[in-house]
Amino acid sequence: MPLRLEIKRKLSARSERVKCNDFHPREPWILAALFSGHIFIWNYQTQTMVKSIEVCDLPVRCAKFIESKQWIICGADDLQIRVYNYNTSERVKTFEAHTDYIRCLTVHPTLPYILSSSDDMFIKLWDWEKGWECIQIYEGHSHYVMQVEFNPKDTNTFASASLDHTVKIWGLTSPTPHFSLEGHEKGVNCVSYYKGGDRPYLISGADDHMLKIWDYQTKACVATLDGHTNNISSVMYHPHLPIILSGSEDGTVRIWHATTYRLENTLNYGMERVWSIACLKGSNKVALGYDDGTIMIKIGHEEPVVSMERGGKLVWAVNNEVVTANLKGAQGEAGDGDRLPVQSKDLGTTEIYPQFLQHSPNGRLLVVCGDGEYIIYTALSLRNMSYGSSLEFVWAADSGVYATRESTSRIKVFKDYQESKQFRPTFAAEGIFGGFLLGVRSNEFIDFYDWNEMLIVRRVDICPKKVFWSESGELVVLATESSFFVLRYSKEIVAKFFEQAVETGEQGIEQAFELEQEVSEKIRNGHFVGDCFIYTNGQGRLNYYVGGEVMTLAHLAKPMYLLGYLPKENNVYLMDKAHNVCSYGLLVSVLAYQAAIVRRDFKAARSALAQVPVDQHSKIARFLESQGLKELALEVTNDPDHKFDLALQCKQLKLAFEILSENENEQKFKQLGDAALNVEMGFDIKLAEQAYLKAKDYSGLLLIYTSTGNAKGIERLAILAKNGGHFNLAFASSLLLQRTDDCLDLLMSTGRVAEAAFMTRTYAPSKISQVVSTWKEDLRKVSVNAAEALADPLQYADLFPNLPWALKAERWWKAQGLQNIPANECAPLPQPPASFDDIDLDDLPESEPTAPAKVESPAPVSVPVSVPVQVTAVSVKSEPKPEPVVVAPEPVKEPVKEQVKEIVQEEPDIEPVLEPEVSPKAVITTTPTPTPIPAPVVIIPTPAVTTPIPAVTTPIPAVAAPSSKPPSILDMDDDDDDDDILKEATALSQSVKQKLAQSTTPTSSSSSSSSFSSAPLAGLGSRILPTDIDIDDEDVDVDVDVDVNVNVPSLDEINNKLAAAGDAIDEDFGDFD
Repeated sequence: MPLRLEIKRKLSARSERVKCNDFHPREPWILAALFSGHIFIWNYQTQTMVKSIEVCDLPVRCAKFIESKQWIICGADDLQIRVYNYNTSERVKTFEAHTDYIRCLTVHPTLPYILSSSDDMFIKLWDWEKGWECIQIYEGHSHYVMQVEFNPKDTNTFASASLDHTVKIWGLTSPTPHFSLEGHEKGVNCVSYYKGGDRPYLISGADDHMLKIWDYQTKACVATLDGHTNNISSVMYHPHLPIILSGSEDGTVRIWHATTYRLENTLNYGMERVWSIACLKGSNKVALGYDDGTIMIKIGHEEPVVSMERGGKLVWAVNNEVVTANLKGAQGEAGDGDRLPVQSKDLGTTEIYPQFLQHSPNGRLLVVCGDGEYIIYTALSLRNMSYGSSLEFVWAADSGVYATRESTSRIKVFKDYQESKQFRPTFAAEGIFGGFLLGVRSNEFIDFYDWNEMLIVRRVDICPKKVFWSESGELVVLATESSFFVLRYSKEIVAKFFEQAVETGEQGIEQAFELEQEVSEKIRNGHFVGDCFIYTNGQGRLNYYVGGEVMTLAHLAKPMYLLGYLPKENNVYLMDKAHNVCSYGLLVSVLAYQAAIVRRDFKAARSALAQVPVDQHSKIARFLESQGLKELALEVTNDPDHKFDLALQCKQLKLAFEILSENENEQKFKQLGDAALNVEMGFDIKLAEQAYLKAKDYSGLLLIYTSTGNAKGIERLAILAKNGGHFNLAFASSLLLQRTDDCLDLLMSTGRVAEAAFMTRTYAPSKISQVVSTWKEDLRKVSVNAAEALADPLQYADLFPNLPWALKAERWWKAQGLQNIPANECAPLPQPPASFDDIDLDDLPESEPTAPAKVESPAPVSVPVSVPVQVTAVSVKSEPKPEPVVVAPEPVKEPVKEQVKEIVQEEPDIEPVLEPEVSPKAVITTTPTPTPIPAPVVIIPTPAVTTPIPAVTTPIPAVAAPSSKPPSILDMDDDDDDDDILKEATALSQSVKQKLAQSTTPTSSSSSSSSFSSAPLAGLGSRILPTDIDIDDEDVDVDVDVDVNVNVPSLDEINNKLAAAGDAIDEDFGDFD
């Protein structure tokens, strides 16, 4: 039967004619020597060219890697041998080696020697450690020497092939051949030694289209292989597989069985003539050189032919030899992934080349498959028990039952070495699988059959490459090229169907399997331990699957193949292709606990947890988290980071804070603070503050303190932020506290002098000169001219015309201080003044404001209102001038009352007006229409109130006009002028009061009436204070501050009364000078 070797093409690189190929021992590189005079290096993994070296204009017929020196050595038709560094492409050495074309170069496996052969009929030995000295010349051929090769079993000898029809065997120390092998009718082009076993064979290929196998001990021709139709240019014994590869000018590569010499396969890639064949040691990769480029193929698989039974006995095959070892107690002091010191011994040899090897379920028998045959041996002594022909062999769950596939149409079942059943599937059987059910695969699906009666159980519409059954038979894994499926098998349902003899059809029993999970991973090999499936994947990881979750045990540095699991050792064992064994720890108690959790058997899980070491609790906790059991995971885990994350997920914020208090982590404290401010997490603002303090998250603290109005917290934050180097937050905190001096100090200390200067202009004008002086000194270091361009207010007062106003405003602002006013008592801000002339800072208090005196209010009068307003000023002019409606509440200040009392004492005719202190609000229900009226009323709406507003009727004091020209800014500092102006205003106030009283008649109060109630302008003010009076020959402007909380009449009533008041004033003061 033929060898079942799968052949895959891994690289196809087009180029000029390739005369020689070679593999790099470690890098994924193929060297190609071209007839054009170049050398190419191809990466067969990335399918790209790594390097190109131009050697000469003539053909390069041979090239080899010297990995120990990082060299490439090549010989060309210009008679030169060149040495290059393949990393830098630098030419290391060039020397003339022969007097004719150089045909072949061969590197000694251990010594610093190079053999070269040439058309000059000589073979030369070179020593690179002696400066490439030629230490031996071999003579004996009478024609071109086409190839030389060292004997791998005796490196002191080598063979040569020549066009003189002979193969000669040489010793390194003798210049003449030991003997010649003659038999070819034409020139011999190639030669290769057999590298496996004890057979002293070599093979040669010649222009007579023949391959001859020689026994170089008896000097006899063992076999002749005929099949090529043209000259044979290259031949190679594969270093591991039992095959011979030959390449010919007929364009084909033929694969022969190394033992039976049977032709196994013929390859033709359509790239014209074949010139070279190279094999990579320790691998199944083969490089082929053609007229049109380079091809790399992979023959068979590189997995070791190995099997391990449940007790830990290991058996593997090396060519036809079977080796055994025992893994019990082999761990020693080796750690995870370390090579185990396994003591192996030869078990014997097999009559066939092993391609598959497997223990029976009970471990007593061992089957070896290969060459289309199977042989069943005893596992201990390798005694032959049974044999037969088959393409595949599988064991049933019962060790005495097995099945074979002889062809795509016939499957046989054996029991106790005797054939019990035979059946022919209705489709082409491409593969069979053992286990609790017999699986038969086609190209589109897999059918599962009962072992006893061969009844179909279920057809599954996938095409698996491998099938793995659990020990209980409840789970099965179907592995495809790109993923695997986990199915649960229902034995009870299937048994009922078979008992009742229910017709199932070709699809089988629908309820037999239930899909549990699909995992997108390619499986190399796998093994069940209970309900846990351990496997290696295509990405080089050792994983295990349990309960729908995949967990990684280890990342593998190289391809490893799973052997099995030993519960007593708590280890998973793997082997590489060089038959080195290593292990990784996996506790059976962990697997038992996870299996119990998957079954939701929490009682069994608690019992298993007691057997699990503490250092494995964190791994179990992550498994519990993946199962959705976060509270249980929080109890189990001992990893502080994981415990913190679980506490957050379980909304146990105080526990999370306690965890972080033991293992402080600023980033996690910030995470906790953010969570504490989340409404869904409980919104614990105190905990958030503590977490932010631990995390030094000053931005979060600023958010909390400003949101809660915590002035002490902001004060503390300013210090923390400054000490921590967060100057922006420190500045913002000080500014919120109105500590402009601290803000300036911070700017100055951090070198932001220019910013400090601009800040003093707005917030601290008294320090402008001091900061500007510092700014100048700092700026002189960069530019003297720029420093001199800065103006100091002390030197250039004319450039700062409004500075006195700013100084007075600064004094007033500092006198006010920081007041904590509830938000519901804050009034809207007034409209900004049009100019400085509209502001009178002389009346601003110089001390802390005091609360107004409480006076009994008159009985309130309810008025239907919709928008509360407060009247702040009344402007009376003789010319109509409509104005918009504006809001500006102004609280009554005690210093102003004291000033009024002083005025009354100086003017005995004026009665003091000290109204009850009520909320300064009034209401108006209509929007004024712009019409020519004597004087508009400026009104600003404020939030409405539901309490009734008392009506207040008091006489309006007269207002005196001091002058027709307002005082200048510089005059405001003159206290004597201020007293004179105040006296004149008082006298004028009394006169205005009298005139307004004469021009109006009291009527009943109503919101819709056109007249005022009670006294003159009673609806407009409860207290009027003189502020600023402009008088000329044509009009009089009287600006008075009014603080009211009364019932406001309609606009028509106001306009009419103001017009009458304006006429009266014009009569008395129109000619005032």
